[in-house]
This record gives sequence, C-alpha cells and structure tokens, in this order.
Amino acid sequence: MHALSIKNLSKKYKSGVQALKSVSFDVQKGDFFALLGPNGAGKTTAIGIITSLVNKSSGSIEVFGYDIDKELAKAKSCIGVVPQEVNLNLFDYNFNILVNQAGFYGITRNEGKKRAEQYLKKMQLWDKRKTDARSLSGGMKRRLMVARALVNRPKLLLLDEPTAGVDIETRRMMWNFLRELNQSGTTIILTTHYLEEAEQLCNKVAIIDEGEIIENDSMQNVLKKLKTEVFILNIEKPLNEKPIIEGYSTDLNSPHEIEITVTQDQGINSAFISLEKQGVKVLSLRNKNSRLEELFLDLTQGQTGDRS
Repeated sequence: MHALSIKNLSKKYKSGVQALKSVSFDVQKGDFFALLGPNGAGKTTAIGIITSLVNKSSGSIEVFGYDIDKELAKAKSCIGVVPQEVNLNLFDYNFNILVNQAGFYGITRNEGKKRAEQYLKKMQLWDKRKTDARSLSGGMKRRLMVARALVNRPKLLLLDEPTAGVDIETRRMMWNFLRELNQSGTTIILTTHYLEEAEQLCNKVAIIDEGEIIENDSMQNVLKKLKTEVFILNIEKPLNEKPIIEGYSTDLNSPHEIEITVTQDQGINSAFISLEKQGVKVLSLRNKNSRLEELFLDLTQGQTGDRS
C-alpha cells in the first residue's frame, strides 16, 4: 500500500503564482522519502496541502488509502507533522504541550502523559518539561515540535526542515532517532536544505523545481547520475606543488591536502595508483560536497537554463 499517493496536484494562489504544476508521486509504506527543491519550489505548499492547511486547486491525495477530500479525519489521524515555522504555545509548559496534543487525537490523559515522557526523553528535553516553550533555544523548539508530532504515533511523519537551527551534535542525535523510527515502520517524508542529511537518511528522493517534479527515483539511482565528484585527499607528506595525474583535474589546497575531480567513468582507484607511484601516501579521503548537493545543483540549474 502507498503511504502517500499524489496525482496531478496543482496549486495556483490568488496572486497568480502557480506553486505546483500537476505534481504526481507516490511514497511507499516504510520509505524515508526526501522532497527537495530550491526556495520557492513548492515543497512547503505540497506539505500544506497534504495536511489540509492549504487548499489545492486540483488533483488528488490519498494517505494510506484515505482520500483527503472524502475521509480527511481518517487521513489526518495517520499523519504527524513538523512544520517549517515554529507554531508552539510558547506560554505553556513543554510537558503540557505534548499531553494536550495527545488529547486532540482522543488519547486519554494518562496515556498522553506516558507518551509525553517517552518523546521528551527521546528528544533530550525531559529536564525542560516544567519550563515553558518560550524559554527554549531555537534548536530545542524544533526538537519539541518533533516530539509533539509523535504523540499520536503517526504512520506517516512529515518533516519540513526539522533540523534547521540545531547544532551539529543535536542534528546527529536526531538523525539516529529518525533512522530508528523509520526502521520501526514509520514512513517519513523529509524536506531539508541540508542535502547531506537527505543523502544520509533517505532511500527515495523527488526533486521539485518551479512547481514541477524534475527527478523522482531511489537515492541510489539518482546518485548514479552524478557526472563528476570532487574528493579531498589528506596525504602523509607535504607537497609544494600539485601532483600531475593523467586524465584528472587536481589542485593543492594545502601542503597536506589534494583536491581531485573524478568523472563518472574514471573512478578514484587509478588516481590512487598514480599517486602511489609518485610516492604520495593517501591517509584519508572525503567528498568535498554532498554528492546529492552536486547533483541537485546540476539538475536545478539545468532546468533553469532549459526554461530561459
């Protein structure tokens, strides 16, 4: 069964802006699905329509088989959402925010308290349970919204920029938690500007640009379309000038760091062999940028060029 099925979804605002243009895609049960695109591409509009906060112009949406036009209450009971903008009751205690959210779904107060404790602890906010939300940092507010979205134990979790404003350590903690949540059976749809985040977490990806889907495939297949990759090599002995590797573009960023561009049909092993012959020992390598980021820029800039 599809966790989410979107067919020919369009949205035109009264201002005349066409935010979505006949968008169609499916999210399978159990997917960790990335919905990516530049600012203004239509991601948040799509999330808003799925959650019934924005009215669509045309098209259809089903959530676990429930048509949102015909069975909205049943569809919404399957969904948890973390919006892009902070929308907490800033003057209520954090514990109460979760208990009250549970009540909206018909969950008893005792059960709501148990779930509030469970998810505040998961988000490392239990020590803040008796403080109000306005006293939290920006990153803590986002973690609180994740906890709030989980109290009804949704089958489909929508995350619109969930780690915006959180520090690196907290982001990694949230990644680990979201992986566990997905592995336990929760379907997750993620929008994010941290493309490394999508690459690390998601098994499927759709890229939207100017209201249209320009890519929709498994993460593995999408990354195969990357034409070049840029690697940073850390080397043992310092160099005074960049090494010459036939067929490869190289730069010396520092005496201990080589930057090398590798095309899809080259691979990196031949470069290693050439460096070894020159007496250069490579200690480690990493991608200069997220591979998904490179492909994303290639696709979206290409689309812009095609339309101009």
